[in-house]
Amino acid sequence: MYKLRMKFCKEGKAVYISHLDLMRTIQRAFNRAFLPLAYSEGFNPHAKISVILPLSVGASSVCEYADFGLNEELPTEGMAEKLSAVMPEGIKVLEVYEPTTKGAEAKWLSVSGRLEYDNISDLSAMAASLTDYWCSGNEISLMKKTKRGEGEFKISDHIRSISFSVADGYIALKALISAQEPTVNPDNIVSALRQNRPEIAPDFAAFTRLELYKNNMKIFR
Repeated sequence: MYKLRMKFCKEGKAVYISHLDLMRTIQRAFNRAFLPLAYSEGFNPHAKISVILPLSVGASSVCEYADFGLNEELPTEGMAEKLSAVMPEGIKVLEVYEPTTKGAEAKWLSVSGRLEYDNISDLSAMAASLTDYWCSGNEISLMKKTKRGEGEFKISDHIRSISFSVADGYIALKALISAQEPTVNPDNIVSALRQNRPEIAPDFAAFTRLELYKNNMKIFR
């Protein structure tokens, strides 16, 4: 089996495609592009495709990664274009290449966020309040559901940087968060606000993944 990795974006209407449907969509794209996707053996064979960090429904990303296997070695040149041509609107394969790292090496995720408030006229004051809360050095926790039930999660220990600024009618967030071990979902930031400081929690929030890094802050590939 010839192992490759693809980097792709998921934007627009595609953000509402669930992870399971995304896997089916990618599998069909390989069939339509006439690329010999590898399958497991046995009574219930499945496609050799694995998304490294599954994306939450409703979130967008310009840095999604999926590992896959082909039954034969083919040149990667032009493969991204072939796959993109048969993907639905909002999914575009940016590049296909031989991976140089393992998925477990992904550690930090750069994200942007759009925080909207229905009844706040002074966004500058709100941005200042958010900055004061998140950047004061205080420990910030939230109650988070786990496989064992519900437990306290110290989210502030796993955010490397975070900032807030006023944009056109909303507050723009920029953050560098732990991608795995532990995983910080950008929605956890909003959840922490709703649990601890509901008066500064947004009425609506949307997030976009921008870049994935290794522990040494080199771009994940």
